[in-house]
Amino acid sequence: MKNRSFGERLFDSVNITLLFLFAALTVLPFLYMVLGSFASPEEFAKQGMVMIPTKFSLDAYTYIFSTNTIVRSLLNTIYITVVGTLINIIFTALMAYPLSRRELLGRRSVMLMVIFSMLFSGGMIPTFLVVKSLGLMNSLWSLLIPGAISAFNLIILKNFFQQMPEGIEESAKIDGCNDLGILIKIILPLSLPAIATFSLFYAVGHWNSFFSAILYINDTTKWPIQVILRQVVIMAEGGIGDSSQVNDSFTIPPQSIKMAVITVSTLPILIVYPFLQKHFAKGVLLGSVKG
Repeated sequence: MKNRSFGERLFDSVNITLLFLFAALTVLPFLYMVLGSFASPEEFAKQGMVMIPTKFSLDAYTYIFSTNTIVRSLLNTIYITVVGTLINIIFTALMAYPLSRRELLGRRSVMLMVIFSMLFSGGMIPTFLVVKSLGLMNSLWSLLIPGAISAFNLIILKNFFQQMPEGIEESAKIDGCNDLGILIKIILPLSLPAIATFSLFYAVGHWNSFFSAILYINDTTKWPIQVILRQVVIMAEGGIGDSSQVNDSFTIPPQSIKMAVITVSTLPILIVYPFLQKHFAKGVLLGSVKG
């Protein structure tokens, strides 16, 4: 470290400065949103834009939780995320494992169809017609079944399984274990970093998804939180709360309501990241080398 040249120290300083600036550009808007949601109506009325409120107020949160709209949509989103992620992981693993076996007949043809689906899709209208013909309209299953397998995640997980030593499976077969038992008892426990990574990918996708719900679900009681957030952003307050439950000396600014709903819809998925962080960096690279 003592023998490092001036150019190397300058390079590190520039890198640290740029990374700090990029981090600030990412974090500051989120902090502004969270802190602004606690600003009092009076402060918003005077300043219009509040970075650090001088007087904290829970009026915006009292308003959005004064009815069961937000809580119900959060429960819908949690259900979609948990059940959808389980379906994604189960179906992806069940398809990736046999495709990772070189002795599987027709393996190459199936992989070509998987790759083809990455480049071309049926489109919105054909997909809508399929969902409708299956009787999934106005059902949460319409948000879970059509995207049960991601082709990209399937290929990466298949490559990861392919790197497993063949001796492990041969030993298990000698002991009388069938293919499904090998996958459940041996392959999946050894693949926890990759499984955790793809679970995070799938979960974030489900949590942030709103367009499918707009297409397939007309029942407002089944809307996820992101659809409610869209309504609030487009229609200002969106009628999600009961204004009689808060202080009526000032009308709650629509901007404060938007910030509160965005905060409520963002924080739960952020809490998941620390629990999967140790697997994320390792798992996202595994299986990405070999074809």
